[in-house]
Amino acid sequence: MERLLELRRRLENELWERPLDTLPLWHRAVVALGRLVIAVVRDLASGQLTLRAMSLVFTTLLAFVPLIAVSFSVLKGFGVHNLLEPTLENFLAPLGERADEITANVINFVENIEVGVLGAVGMAFLLYTAVSLVQKIEEAFNFTWNVGRQRTLVRKLSDYFSVILIGPLLVFLALGITATLASTDVFQALVEIEPFGTLHRWGTRMLPLVLVIVAFAFVYMVMPNTRVRMGPALFGAVVAGIAWETLGHLFARFVVTSTNYAAIYSGFAILLLFMVWLYLSWLMLLTGSSIAFYRQYPEYLARGGRTRSVLAPAQRERLALAISALVTSAYDRGEAPPDRDDISRRLGIPMETIERTLGALEAAGVLRATRAEPPGFVPARPPARISLKAVLDAVRYEGWQPQFLRDRPQGAECQVLERVEAALDEATAGTSLESLLPAAAGVPTADRFEDRAT
Repeated sequence: MERLLELRRRLENELWERPLDTLPLWHRAVVALGRLVIAVVRDLASGQLTLRAMSLVFTTLLAFVPLIAVSFSVLKGFGVHNLLEPTLENFLAPLGERADEITANVINFVENIEVGVLGAVGMAFLLYTAVSLVQKIEEAFNFTWNVGRQRTLVRKLSDYFSVILIGPLLVFLALGITATLASTDVFQALVEIEPFGTLHRWGTRMLPLVLVIVAFAFVYMVMPNTRVRMGPALFGAVVAGIAWETLGHLFARFVVTSTNYAAIYSGFAILLLFMVWLYLSWLMLLTGSSIAFYRQYPEYLARGGRTRSVLAPAQRERLALAISALVTSAYDRGEAPPDRDDISRRLGIPMETIERTLGALEAAGVLRATRAEPPGFVPARPPARISLKAVLDAVRYEGWQPQFLRDRPQGAECQVLERVEAALDEATAGTSLESLLPAAAGVPTADRFEDRAT
């Protein structure tokens, strides 16, 4: 037992205590991989990813046919709707022989939907059901990316309909173009020549996996309400895509050998298996998103995963000054206003900690958000008119409740705090955010601020 505890302490020391920059390249890669695996396992063990995957299963059952119907109506206008059925069959292939039956029923439901019969109310409900699924997906991905804010209504309408309408159209157009090129005489002639024939056979086998990876990467970049870089999104998509394909083969074997379930549940067996496969698919997709998140923000791995950080009051004051100095310096140099992702990356601080401090600085009138998407941040007033005391007070008095201890008699602790406040006022008297900036050619910062604001 003591040896196991000693081994555990040594492993924890290797993973979390030793700085990565002091290790050799191969050792650094092993430690980084170990941190990533442990962080993802902790996310799964916490139950949040599994809970959201189960929620998406229920929403998918309600919105599956309406979502396909909306996409089908667009694809039909471009003449590529015939590719929808084989794509759906490929997704449901792990269900075995009953996959063809489910696919045929779904396509039959979709083809029987007539706008004239539904009417305005029915069509509105159809669109609402499809949009609600996309909204649930966004909320799940926002969780994996530690994003607490939702899209605005205008952005929801534009982004959601882009995903519902344009996304499937681009995918099926690509499939249609690929199929057309593959049927040309030139392509057939090339296939008969080696090594093009071998490459074609390998490409045909790998094409489904490549399409899954591309689709996953597209979802990771579009759905979260934050800026996701292509590299991390592709990394998470590769891992999730390979895991999804592997899980599909294993699930197909399970379905073949699960004759007892059919005997027990009769006609409901295929529905239960379909729900289980939906759950596993969503879980793999969310797990890949979590991997992409850690790839983009490795600072979370240094503290063991998605644990919520609670800064000490002195640390929050220092962070508020650092954010204010960074934003003001970027504005002073004429750079683009940094957004939350820029600030988090430059300071090496987790996103949720940055968001809370930014919220306090906005509420106190120290910084303001631009109207861009994603919003950047600029000083709310000329830096010369923003005192350092105001920056500190923004986080020191966040959530201040006047009624708290209101009826308690003034004691000795109040006198101590008054002396502390007086000392802080004296220490920061006459200093502003401008004091954190280098002198700029004799032109007062306030004048540059006013000129740029106009």
